[in-house]
Amino acid sequence: MGIEKLIRKELVSFGGYSAAASPEVLEGKIEVAVKDIIKIDANENPYGCSPRVNKALAHYPQFNIYPDDGQEKLRQSIAGYAGADMKRIVAGNGSNQLIDLLIRLLVNPGDEVINCTPTFGIYSFSTKLCNGILVEIPRDDNFNIDIAKVKAAITPKTKIIFVTNPNNPTGNLTPQKDIVTLLDTGVPVVVDEAYYEFSRQTIMPLIGKYENLIVLRTFSKWAGLAGLRVGYGVFPEAIADFILRIKIPYNVNVAAQVAVGESLRDVDYLLASVQKLIAERERLAAQLQKISWLRVYPTQSNFIFCRVQNINAKDLHKQLQMKGILVRYFDQPRIQDCIRFSVGKPEHTDALIKTLREIGG
Repeated sequence: MGIEKLIRKELVSFGGYSAAASPEVLEGKIEVAVKDIIKIDANENPYGCSPRVNKALAHYPQFNIYPDDGQEKLRQSIAGYAGADMKRIVAGNGSNQLIDLLIRLLVNPGDEVINCTPTFGIYSFSTKLCNGILVEIPRDDNFNIDIAKVKAAITPKTKIIFVTNPNNPTGNLTPQKDIVTLLDTGVPVVVDEAYYEFSRQTIMPLIGKYENLIVLRTFSKWAGLAGLRVGYGVFPEAIADFILRIKIPYNVNVAAQVAVGESLRDVDYLLASVQKLIAERERLAAQLQKISWLRVYPTQSNFIFCRVQNINAKDLHKQLQMKGILVRYFDQPRIQDCIRFSVGKPEHTDALIKTLREIGG
């Protein structure tokens, strides 16, 4: 048996989280060079970060010094942008880390986490890793949350309800009144607004009214900082204090802290890129709707979710990859016949549509 016998028994069959492929690992395996790959599989911003970020990092003189573990300046700058008291804010190595920390803080082994599927896979990943019980409430045929079923699933062991808004991977919004209904139950509700800058819909103004409301956001999408991994949460003050206590020291590195500061000094530039992506989202959706074997779902994010008809979605994913176009396929119940396309630049849309027509006839 060796050392494997020491592994926690509930993790022996743990499947992990399947992230998007890195272009570098495909070198020599597909029909195009790595430099020609069109990567529209991870909802990244193809326009990149603010030029201020590149300049600041190139000239930053103190990479040999640890970052501010208390995140004082970082939290202050985020507070101004988010419109929340800095005492409620904690930044993380991506919002994924904050999800994991929150579950560690609130969920004992055997406690329950409500997850409205299909949705972001990290909620399931971290719940299982922390030995919590995942209570999955299927969304309806249009991927809306069944609020009545969520309320009916609440028990004394329920510690968190997760709501991604807009939802990932489907792109649709949950109305604020439905979120308020969940907040009125008193159970902590985590509203993940990773795509807020693309939807402009937020629950943030209710932070002071509901002490069971937690809002998560990220700089990965709109600000083009996916590679630096920095997200933030707005928590009840007591929860923020505990998250700061239990997080790993120096969890947001110096480069990420500098990049966020410069990004928030260049919001207009970044939001102009967001507007380009919103315009391209509408153009891409219109083009995809002309392909008879795709059902295109409405979206308020920087990606478009499609059900593939008459063609195997997994095969389509592989064929596009061979042509150098990386898109997201989910081998999960209810969406095994679906593909998600991140919104890229106009030339990426043109190449995608041309290739889809070639494949589908």
